[in-house]
Amino acid sequence: MLQDSFGRVHDYLRISLTDHCNFRCSYCMPVEEMEWMPQSKLMSAQEIVKLAEIFVSLGVKKIRLTGGEPLVRKDFGQILEELARLPVELTLTTNGILIPQYLEALKKAGVRSINVSLDTLQPEKFFKLTRRDQFAQVWANILLLLQEGFRIKINAVAMQGQIEEELIDFVRLTRDLPLHVRFIEFMPFTGNHWQAKQVITAAQMLELVKKDVEVVKLEDKTHDTAKKYQVPGYAGTFAFITTMSEHFCGSCNRLRLTADGKIKNCLFGKEELDLLGALRQGQEVTPLILQSLARKHAALGGQFSQDYSQADPGAIENRSMINIGG
Repeated sequence: MLQDSFGRVHDYLRISLTDHCNFRCSYCMPVEEMEWMPQSKLMSAQEIVKLAEIFVSLGVKKIRLTGGEPLVRKDFGQILEELARLPVELTLTTNGILIPQYLEALKKAGVRSINVSLDTLQPEKFFKLTRRDQFAQVWANILLLLQEGFRIKINAVAMQGQIEEELIDFVRLTRDLPLHVRFIEFMPFTGNHWQAKQVITAAQMLELVKKDVEVVKLEDKTHDTAKKYQVPGYAGTFAFITTMSEHFCGSCNRLRLTADGKIKNCLFGKEELDLLGALRQGQEVTPLILQSLARKHAALGGQFSQDYSQADPGAIENRSMINIGG
């Protein structure tokens, strides 16, 4: 059992398959011309599976594949097939553009829940945010996934001055479609030019939604990062991920493995231990995992307080979001 010094049991592993992405979202990727990790530093398919097996032997019950964009790996199908043999719930976070290519493989692997990143419903704004003119394809693929019976969560990063006019449009998607829309408070990472004034909180967003529709609060489970709501009679739900205004660190059960095989015990943590290096040298990996867990801070990687307005983004030591892996 993977338990930290605060009594939190960790049974959820997020594995970044690559730092590459076919979109260029500004809050995730600092510049268009990224310097990608060399192939030699990335985990191979076999190394990903081996490390996953070790985590599962220590009590991990759920694995989420992230990136970058995980589907841009040419060996994604092989990785998916191998991981599907493990006794875990296997899930995926994607920008959705390559879904048709892997639809049958995802079904065969038993993937039932997929998170799709989509920050706007306006094609023009989509192009501005991602620098890619592919909104129509992404939306068509979301509908395809629903048609094929997948549980779909839409992740929308909420930034002050951008999300307000679309909040109700996102919520109204859930009237007829069994979608689960989640608004994510804007978080600071290296290179994303975060400022406290760009944060629009869950409370502020909820008040805006309530001006247009009646909402009811749904029950949240112990390890949920999202506070869930529903409009009565609607097929889907919406939620807020309140990382900045009301963190949920006290019930955290997540560990992260970067594409270059480093374990991160917190999304905001600056400390990393090199599991891939140890694996390649024939060393035991488990002691490093336990060491990382023992070093986990009580909240927010120990880098800033709950009062996000006082956070100094320049003082936060971390990777860019694309180099962490969702």
